[in-house]
Amino acid sequence: MAEKKEEKCPVLHLQDVWKTYTMGEEKVHALREFDLMIDDNDYMSIVGPSGSGKSTLLHMLGLLDVPTRGSVHIDGKDVSRMSTDERAVLRGKKIGFVFQVFNLVPSLTAVENVALPMMIQGAEKPEREEKAAKILDRLGMGERLHHLPSELSGGQRQRVAMSRALINDPELILADEPTGNLDSKTGQDVVALFDKLHKEGRTIVVVTHDESIAKHADEQVYIVDGMVKEWKGRSHPKYTRCISNGMK
Repeated sequence: MAEKKEEKCPVLHLQDVWKTYTMGEEKVHALREFDLMIDDNDYMSIVGPSGSGKSTLLHMLGLLDVPTRGSVHIDGKDVSRMSTDERAVLRGKKIGFVFQVFNLVPSLTAVENVALPMMIQGAEKPEREEKAAKILDRLGMGERLHHLPSELSGGQRQRVAMSRALINDPELILADEPTGNLDSKTGQDVVALFDKLHKEGRTIVVVTHDESIAKHADEQVYIVDGMVKEWKGRSHPKYTRCISNGMK
């Protein structure tokens, strides 16, 4: 008799998530009945207009906030029940962020900026800078290792930011409008890097309002008024076993 293949939990699962803010006497639902599953090696774009709930969703995906109702699971574990410090530790291990604003330290070189997360975790300087240099070289920045951010173009700064997101080998790369501060040509170059990283096996979620960027992803999730309006791309199986096992 063939051995039954064990189901694999999604990397990240939002289940019936609501996020409600109180503004005076009014309650505003930034997210409503929100369900989303991100599987290993997914390449997903989250698309929506201003005010659609993209920023709130980004905070949930990045473990920066918890839902008012519902649950957020990583590898089958309910992180919405964790403390702020516990989520911060998990975030540092599991998620790499790429922002519209590059958030580079002006006084640090490219290699030092990329190595910063490893320094925070206590890695020795030779180890962290060797790894940072290898990642920068892979992303076409091998000749700019010791340049300051002010000496780099916008596209080069974003490559440094992407390298920093990769330094701790995260399960998920989460990008917030990564081409928003770039011209169209440089933006396409950055998107090509995401395409390359996905082909290498990375799990990537890009939050954007730009349809041309969104279409690079295998799946496009369109949100309006805090709810999923449309989900294009392959459908996911149900992960009830993972979720039930994670609810402890």
